[in-house]
Amino acid sequence: MDMKNFAFILFSAILANNYVLKQFLGICPFLGVSKKLDQATGMSIAVTAVILLATAVTWPIQHLILNPLNMGYMQNVSFILVIASLVQMLEMLLKKFSPSLHKGLGVYLPLITTNCAVLGVTTINIEKEYTYLESLVNALGAGLGFLLAMVLFSGLRSRIDECNIPKPFRGLPVTLIAASFVSLAFIGFGGVVESIFT
Repeated sequence: MDMKNFAFILFSAILANNYVLKQFLGICPFLGVSKKLDQATGMSIAVTAVILLATAVTWPIQHLILNPLNMGYMQNVSFILVIASLVQMLEMLLKKFSPSLHKGLGVYLPLITTNCAVLGVTTINIEKEYTYLESLVNALGAGLGFLLAMVLFSGLRSRIDECNIPKPFRGLPVTLIAASFVSLAFIGFGGVVESIFT
């Protein structure tokens, strides 16, 4: 096992290739749940758990079932079924063990099923031909990158709410402008991560 390679995959997924800010996957919860820090953090932890669990289940499905049976065309359907099942289980666990978080996330929790970041990470792991451990490291990095983006953007949105913004830019326009600036900031990490680990 090459720890340097694992570190490169992890930090690339968190910073340089952030799935939200660079690859624009998972934008719906990024814009919808980032108003309050507690909801953004709870949503991010739930998404990270689902990404990790989905990767842990979909990688073996792809390599042990779909590939040997030449059924690669069933990848998206089978991955979506796995993700939907995992989200349903997570929702039941949150409802039982953390009712306040379950209530706080509200309608956004079932939306993890349709969060393209979850499906994107699982399919990108297959496309990049990562090993099982590399896939899990990439999934962890993607989840932590999602958490970082959500927390940073939540803080930024709370600051924006305190500003006197011209009327045409209030609401969604200023939110999208702020998201673009955060995205530009993360693009700068590309060269840094590569220079450290290659």
